[in-house]
Amino acid sequence: MAIAGDRWRHHNLVFCTSVGTELDAANVRRDFRRVVNRTPGLNAADWTPLELRHSFVSLLSAQCVSIEQISQLVGHKSTQVTETVYRHELRPVLTEGAEAMDGILPRKR
Repeated sequence: MAIAGDRWRHHNLVFCTSVGTELDAANVRRDFRRVVNRTPGLNAADWTPLELRHSFVSLLSAQCVSIEQISQLVGHKSTQVTETVYRHELRPVLTEGAEAMDGILPRKR
């Protein structure tokens, strides 16, 4: 906000431009692909920003956050879409995923 000065527009957005306005979807996808391409072992063609939304819902669900709370956080009017589209059961693959992430992002010693 300090850098934008008088150009700053407060819209209560979690993610926004450097002046506080909505992000353009095409720019978000481009920047996301750029980050994924810099990550060893990931292919940008396999990932989209929507994958983060699915992961967010699934991770909260795995931590026993109520489906009602999750639906509110992602802006759904009811829990139906959250449950049927976004929430994926993680427990069967949690250990495998954690081990894979350890291999992708090694710990600093």
